[in-house]
Amino acid sequence: MQRSLAWVSESLPAQAAAKAAAFADELVAFRRDLHMHPELGREEFRTTGLIRERLVRAGLRPRLLPGTGLVCDIRPERASPAGRAVADDLIAFRGDIDALPVDDVKDVPYRSTVPGRAHACGHDVHTSIVLGTALVLAEFAREGLLTRPVRLIFQPAEEKLPGGALDVIKAGGLAGVAEIHAIHCDPKVEVGRVGLTAGAITSACDRVVITLNGAGGHTARPHRTTDLVTALAKLASELPSAFSRRIDPRSGASLVWGRIQSGSAPNVIPQSGELEGTLRCLDLEAWRLAPDLMHELVDSIASTYGAKWELEHHRGVPPVVNDPDAVAAMRTVATGVLGASAVEGTEQSLGGEDFSWFLDQVPGELTRLGVRPVGDPVYDLHQGTFDVDERAIGIGVELFVGLALRPVR
Repeated sequence: MQRSLAWVSESLPAQAAAKAAAFADELVAFRRDLHMHPELGREEFRTTGLIRERLVRAGLRPRLLPGTGLVCDIRPERASPAGRAVADDLIAFRGDIDALPVDDVKDVPYRSTVPGRAHACGHDVHTSIVLGTALVLAEFAREGLLTRPVRLIFQPAEEKLPGGALDVIKAGGLAGVAEIHAIHCDPKVEVGRVGLTAGAITSACDRVVITLNGAGGHTARPHRTTDLVTALAKLASELPSAFSRRIDPRSGASLVWGRIQSGSAPNVIPQSGELEGTLRCLDLEAWRLAPDLMHELVDSIASTYGAKWELEHHRGVPPVVNDPDAVAAMRTVATGVLGASAVEGTEQSLGGEDFSWFLDQVPGELTRLGVRPVGDPVYDLHQGTFDVDERAIGIGVELFVGLALRPVR
């Protein structure tokens, strides 16, 4: 891998690589410990305690968030070397700390010890990278080589809509932050490579629940009832189509049902029924317009059958929209750390990611970090088989450290 970063002092890239390497074994062990003891969103008490203890041992002063999670600032400790400007605004790095409610089915020594819980999305890797970034930057700060303040955000509950990012923001975790970065494991990309894109990189994701009520009765006399099952079926088939015709097709809106429930007997028209699914949308403006349009269309279809209706539109997360300047900064750093050929584009995902709430407040970007061992098959996210090439942890640390050390304009 290429290690020369022309945009900083010639010695800093080598120092960053050496410092990251010195912590490599510890960070792998830390990641494996988290992997063996996964905790769900807003239950990450052990994880929070482990992070806090290691930061304190490094001479830092982390601040606990209400519930779980923490933030930690690192500020330049001495006057900057001659000729180097010093910034006032914080650069932040986010690591999400929660796990998923799935079984870990891998045959590895660090397999989850908690039934029905697993770090199947790589959050243990994200957390280890941000912790490693803190440890390396703390050393640079003591040596007088840090030229801007840094905030490390260890965020709870990324997997719980609308996401723990809102908890961090409510607790003042973005105060003073001018720029924020995050990394997400990408099992499709080989270790030693990263995927970048400016603009939207994930999708909005909402949960939609429609409840219908009406007078039930005998299937022999549907005209004397509210034919609820037919009304539900019409909503299930017609609402996605009508919605797609009333919204810009370039928005990539996708309404898909996961549950339909009504009735208990073949000759009884029920009095109630439910339809539940997800709305995903690639465009931020279309996502903002979706609830009003959904209400209008549900009313139109349900009223045709005389059904009373109730729509619960549970806002999830908006799309993650990467700032072009932040992406350019990461591209420069990644090219220096990994080489230009290791930096590739990446497609927009229909998955949701609550990092979007941070980017709604300050500019920043989400990078896709290659974690697949070279030559291995793809074991996708949110599956109990998911695992990573742990060399990706050190790469992530170098990328974040490089961003923090780049010259202040």
